[in-house]
Amino acid sequence: MKTLQQLDYFVFLFYFIIVAAYGWWVYQKKKAATTNTKDYFLAEGSLTWWAIGASLIASNISAEQFIGMSGSGFKMGLAIATYEWMAAGTLLIVAIFFIPVYLRNKIYTMPQFLNQRYNGTVSMIMAVFWLLLYVLVNLTSILYLGALAISSISGFSLTLCMMFLALFAIIITLGGMKVIGYTDVIQVFFLIVGGLATTYLALHLVSEHFGGSGLVHGFNILTEKADDHFHMIFKKDNPNYMDLPGLSVLIGGMWIVNLNYWGCNQYITQRALGADLPTARNGILFAAFLKLLMPVIVVLPGIAAYVLYQEGNFQTEMLQAGELNPDKAYPVLLNLLPAGLKGLAFAALTAAVVASLAGKANSIATIFTLDIYKKKINANADEQTQVKIGRWTVIISMLLAVLIAPLMGIDKKGGFQYIQEYTGFVSPGIFAMFILGFFWKKTTSNAALFATIGGFVLSLILKFLPAWADLSFLAPSGFAKANDVDVYEIPFIDRMGFVFLFCVLGMVLISLYDNKRGVKPNGLEVDAKMFRLHPAFLVGALIVAGVIASLYAIYW
Repeated sequence: MKTLQQLDYFVFLFYFIIVAAYGWWVYQKKKAATTNTKDYFLAEGSLTWWAIGASLIASNISAEQFIGMSGSGFKMGLAIATYEWMAAGTLLIVAIFFIPVYLRNKIYTMPQFLNQRYNGTVSMIMAVFWLLLYVLVNLTSILYLGALAISSISGFSLTLCMMFLALFAIIITLGGMKVIGYTDVIQVFFLIVGGLATTYLALHLVSEHFGGSGLVHGFNILTEKADDHFHMIFKKDNPNYMDLPGLSVLIGGMWIVNLNYWGCNQYITQRALGADLPTARNGILFAAFLKLLMPVIVVLPGIAAYVLYQEGNFQTEMLQAGELNPDKAYPVLLNLLPAGLKGLAFAALTAAVVASLAGKANSIATIFTLDIYKKKINANADEQTQVKIGRWTVIISMLLAVLIAPLMGIDKKGGFQYIQEYTGFVSPGIFAMFILGFFWKKTTSNAALFATIGGFVLSLILKFLPAWADLSFLAPSGFAKANDVDVYEIPFIDRMGFVFLFCVLGMVLISLYDNKRGVKPNGLEVDAKMFRLHPAFLVGALIVAGVIASLYAIYW
């Protein structure tokens, strides 16, 4: 039944009032500081470690996880959790090696890093690219998928849901990063509690269907009835190998996906760039712990829906245009929740979407204001003008997303795949440019341009090469059939790994050639003391690493 009952509306209204009132209180308390750009865009020095960690997760978890990852859980099982568990490991690397470099060199935006390390040309190219990517891909997909899910639960029209989400996100974002950061703590609370309620329902339904009771019994039934859905590493004959190609999720391109997202992404790093190093590191460690929990919330319900579907349940509800649509798994389960819990889950989904929208909009405003407007349009703009421009950028970008989201074909591609497909063409080159820029002083701006453009071109070639040539003879060496047809492709994650290695090799050769010609690159301030770890952080990091290793050992 696609309607909310009176108790659900009460629970949701309670969530809305709490978030809005707390955001308003934070804004009023620090109102005088919001005319300062560093405070408005970065909340410099005011976010605690728990606010940073919560904000990282709130910004990351959105409709593509709740809907797309649950759908992938239905289709391929626990293996999709590699995006979450490998991200926890990636966050440790970012906290240990990346954040110290940013903070020591007073980096506030990713284009600023590129300008400081390379030159203005590289910086401006990437600033424009990131703006286009954030507005046309990320903002639209988060908004559209979130509205689609909320519409399926509430019964309200898709357009109305998009407008509501956009307005809610604008209200939060206009208060600046401080309001976003602290309201994200509440968002994460609702996200986790509401998400766990859906997981509880899913396991309870499975247990009840097979004549038992209890969450443990329900989970045991899942592992028994869907044993093929509890393997983290796919063999080559698995139909989902193209999405998650075997060991590459541990030693290959999955690291490129995660390190680029968590370490070289304004949308994410912005949360920690206004803090001191211990606070930033502790916040990122907290986020890593929360990441370990996410598959319980977003993957297990999908597997439970799969088991129930195999038993004859949801046969009509899971169909779209007469065909099975795995992305319907999570909304189907939500519609089975009793009154009150359904409102809580509805609030959790809304919290995930709004927090992601607010974070993305703030990143768009930061890059446009500090890296384009201030540098190229109005170099004399004072602090108050820059904050005003940032707020207008938030409003305009959100309106654009509402207008163009229905035209992007997001529902046809699937949200998770939609984002990965478009960002994956440039992620290897960007990551190569950042990692060599961090740790190899000889890297030149010409090499950075090569990685940006050359990596994109090679990604396109490797993507469309199978359409131009018969590559079946390469099947034994890593190529696989795409969609059960006689077209052999490199799996997406492997392709990213190959392009990254190509970019690194090209950057090294170009840099060495430039060095011989007397080109002196701009180095960063880096020394070994930056990477020393506090004992408490080290203990926490070892616990996270141990849990990840155990999970892979158990569900290999």
